[in-house]
Amino acid sequence: MNRKNLIWGLLVALAIAAFLSPFASPSPDGLERVAEDKGFLHLAEGKELIHALMPDYVFPGIASEGLATSLAGLVGTLLVFGAMYLVSRVFVRPKGNAGKGRS
Repeated sequence: MNRKNLIWGLLVALAIAAFLSPFASPSPDGLERVAEDKGFLHLAEGKELIHALMPDYVFPGIASEGLATSLAGLVGTLLVFGAMYLVSRVFVRPKGNAGKGRS
């Protein structure tokens, strides 16, 4: 994939994250729903093992819930893009150098 397509893909992903994430379902996710239905959700509440940067997909410190959700979507998209870009740089070889190693 060339750099121009990569940038366009990132821009489209950021636009989707910014404009559609406020419309995401407010219903609990699958695991939380099962915990509610089976009656053991209270065992997990208040016992945070890892401090979440954006708990419940909302960017902290912003009063507007829609804006906080959009920012969380943007930050999450950038973090995932950055992580996958680094992984691809480490593990994916360019087609022209297959079998020759990195130089």
